[in-house]
Amino acid sequence: MTKEKEIQKIVPDTSILIQGKLSALIESGELKDADIIIPEMVLDELQAQASRGKDIGFEGLEEIKKIRELGKDKGIKIEFSGRRPTLEEINLAKKGRIDALIRDAAKSHRAVLYTSDYVQALIGEVEGVQIKYIPQPLRVRELILEKFFTEDTQSVHLKEGVVPVAKKGKPGQISLVKIREEPITEAELNDIINQIVLKARSDKESNIEMGLYGAMVIQLRNYRIAITKPPFSDAVEVTAVRPTTKVNLESYKLHKEIEKKIVEQSAGVLIAGPPGSGKSTFAASISDFISSKNKIVKTFEQPRDLQVGKEVTQYAPLEGSWEKTSEILLLVRPDYTIFDEIRKTQDFRVFADMRLAGVGMVGVMHATDPINAIQRFIGRIELGTIPHVIDIVIYIKDGQIKKVLELSMSVKVPSGMVEADLARPVVEVRDFETKNLEFEIYSYGEENVVMPVKEDSKESGVKELAKAAVYREVSRFDRDAKVSILSDDRVLVKIRNEAIAGIIGKKGSNIELLEKKLGVSITVEPKDETFKKEVEYGMEESGAHFTIFVDQKYTGEMVDIYSGDDFVLSSTVGKKGKISINKKSDVGSAVLQALTINKLRVLV
Repeated sequence: MTKEKEIQKIVPDTSILIQGKLSALIESGELKDADIIIPEMVLDELQAQASRGKDIGFEGLEEIKKIRELGKDKGIKIEFSGRRPTLEEINLAKKGRIDALIRDAAKSHRAVLYTSDYVQALIGEVEGVQIKYIPQPLRVRELILEKFFTEDTQSVHLKEGVVPVAKKGKPGQISLVKIREEPITEAELNDIINQIVLKARSDKESNIEMGLYGAMVIQLRNYRIAITKPPFSDAVEVTAVRPTTKVNLESYKLHKEIEKKIVEQSAGVLIAGPPGSGKSTFAASISDFISSKNKIVKTFEQPRDLQVGKEVTQYAPLEGSWEKTSEILLLVRPDYTIFDEIRKTQDFRVFADMRLAGVGMVGVMHATDPINAIQRFIGRIELGTIPHVIDIVIYIKDGQIKKVLELSMSVKVPSGMVEADLARPVVEVRDFETKNLEFEIYSYGEENVVMPVKEDSKESGVKELAKAAVYREVSRFDRDAKVSILSDDRVLVKIRNEAIAGIIGKKGSNIELLEKKLGVSITVEPKDETFKKEVEYGMEESGAHFTIFVDQKYTGEMVDIYSGDDFVLSSTVGKKGKISINKKSDVGSAVLQALTINKLRVLV
């Protein structure tokens, strides 16, 4: 009694038929004595593709025809089974509904599911379906995508029906150029995408970082590739970015104090800048620098595209959560973590939690200017903790360090306020090199305020009001008068020479009234004293007056009298070069004092 041959049952999906794998196995003799059960929904899907003029539809139908012809002499039968998909199932095809029905067909027939789709194979194994996964080999060693790149190409942008373009040059000198004149076709893009996906699945140094409905992000060695398809985008699009240079930290001429701070203690560093400014390149150089100082360095990245040394481990979100990644990382106990691209609120909180746990953190984020990077933390973490989370902000633009800020906390009255009871915790933001105070951040009522501070103008709001009040009074004599606050009770007024006599008044009466009205002592000086020269003079005392004599040629001109460098008065030279001064006036007392110490000077 002879034993019947065991007939193998096979259910192929669309991917295996499109690739022509079954006919190749039959021709080689590897596949024989089998029943190939083709679900009606597979046939229907191939027919739909062919009806839309797509090559893959025709290729799949030709494969079925070829299998039928080759299998006649090798004990292979073909049958169609199941039902046609409903309209709803067709609409859900891109979400995996058809694939799920094909897996159900394999289970019901107790057949082996043949597929070239890695995701289909993986899900089938999870569901307990017998799987035969046959990956599509790369047709060429060099990726088609690489042909679009030259040595100075930063990114390539490919879209169905559009002329392919590339960004070329160094940061700050980037130009968008056409790669060729002919638009790229759907077939070309599909070939490029298939190559990229297959390479990512087979290459240990490549990863599919994100796969969503209509979108995929792949890190293919040093290429970061974003693939989008309808309905997410209006057409198939591939964007590939590649770092053009790897720069040492020395090239950035980073301040030695910053290097010392990073090495000798854990610090919170923000690297900010606009897109394409070179932030990630600088972050990679920081990583290499820290690692070279015998520090353990890890990274948070999605996608993992920083060009770092092999000793640096690159982490992705664990189960889609940076919080879970941080829990694992704290057990690893790194000295520093590079957080590439802080975007969402949870990212800010994880960065802050790890920093407050004592881990050195280097965060990378998009910002139009350095203060914006700090502002993005406000509201996401407590205002008072910001200086404990962020020590330094390094602003990168055009591949160079343009600005470095440092943060500290103090309790004081914010600039522009004067009442002592308004003192509060204030975050001070200073220029790292000059130490000039540039911004103050504090709470005012229920609002958080980010206030610019001009270091060269330390005058309080009260002093500004005093200046305005003095100017209103003296502008009657000179609209271009200059008012400066010397102290809480002294003001310097500089006006044109011709107006000095008017503002002082007879025997100083006008200036005395002004001082009483404003409650400050006012010193009056000419604005153009630097254009005058010192002249010789004579002195005579008679009765109630001093008389100063100058050359008669100055008769009618305005002279300025000083006690050393201190201005005393301006007066018009009278007939025969005489200047008369009342002894009992304040000016007379100043003149007498200057004569006593031999410091009287006359300028004309």
